[in-house]
Amino acid sequence: MSKGYNRPRTPKGGGGMMAQIQQMQEQMAQAQEELAKETVTATVGGGVISVTMTGDQVCQSITIAPELLDDADPEMLQDLITSGVNAALDKSRELASDKMSPFTSMLGGLGLG
Repeated sequence: MSKGYNRPRTPKGGGGMMAQIQQMQEQMAQAQEELAKETVTATVGGGVISVTMTGDQVCQSITIAPELLDDADPEMLQDLITSGVNAALDKSRELASDKMSPFTSMLGGLGLG
């Protein structure tokens, strides 16, 4: 007999956990695709700044009310935009956490989380 690689033998019924993990990976990938399509919007400054972001933290748009530009205080505008982006990021992370929480629970149940 030649010496070579011997594939490890899987006990009968031992492939069940691997099948569960593979199925969960597919479901996670689908959830991540859905997150990329979902959006959240945060407004600050009484609605003068609006930031829309996807569930995977990609900024889609920033809207600035024209009347805010009339008085154009650069520092105030910068602060409002920063606040709006941070608020949208928080909402986006919350959406991602809600969508992905079933998977983190499953991983914990499998001893992987």
